Amino acid sequence: MNTPRTHYDTFSRALHWLTAIVVIAAFILGPEHFGREMRQGLDPATRWDIVVHESLGVLVVVLTLLRLLWVAVRPSKPQFEMSKWMQLTAKSTHGLLWLMLLAVPVSAFLALGSEGHPLTLLGGIRVNEMPFIAQSPLADLADWGDVHGLLGDMILWLSGLHAVAAIFHHVLLKDGVLISMLPSRR
Repeated sequence: MNTPRTHYDTFSRALHWLTAIVVIAAFILGPEHFGREMRQGLDPATRWDIVVHESLGVLVVVLTLLRLLWVAVRPSKPQFEMSKWMQLTAKSTHGLLWLMLLAVPVSAFLALGSEGHPLTLLGGIRVNEMPFIAQSPLADLADWGDVHGLLGDMILWLSGLHAVAAIFHHVLLKDGVLISMLPSRR
């Protein structure tokens, strides 16, 4: 007899919380007026907040792709009884979060590449030019720095909504949704 799963597997939980921490840290370290300072000649490698922010952004992409691969092969996830509207809202919110986890870093790459700014990462790694972006028709479609800032704000609001929903499930519905993403008690 199969007993229903009450928790996500350990690797899923670890990736979830690591991604959350990295996104929040990247948001906090997101440099204000970065594009303007770059246009005025600032070398981003001289600013630790820019280097860490961009490194965390790359880490978000890596973690998200790893998570998507894991979702395809992981053990089944826990299932919870809930109304249709809650199921639809949860699926929509999760889908938007997945989309944002990819769109925010992609918009950063588009901003850097379209404006000719280097990507600077921890360890002295630097990509000075991204001609495949600069010469792409996408480069001129928008002010990608503004798009990146807007998407960065949106992912934090959406993550906050996600957290509030989990707390709602825990406090009012007492259905185990929040606990499923926390370490299991033995």
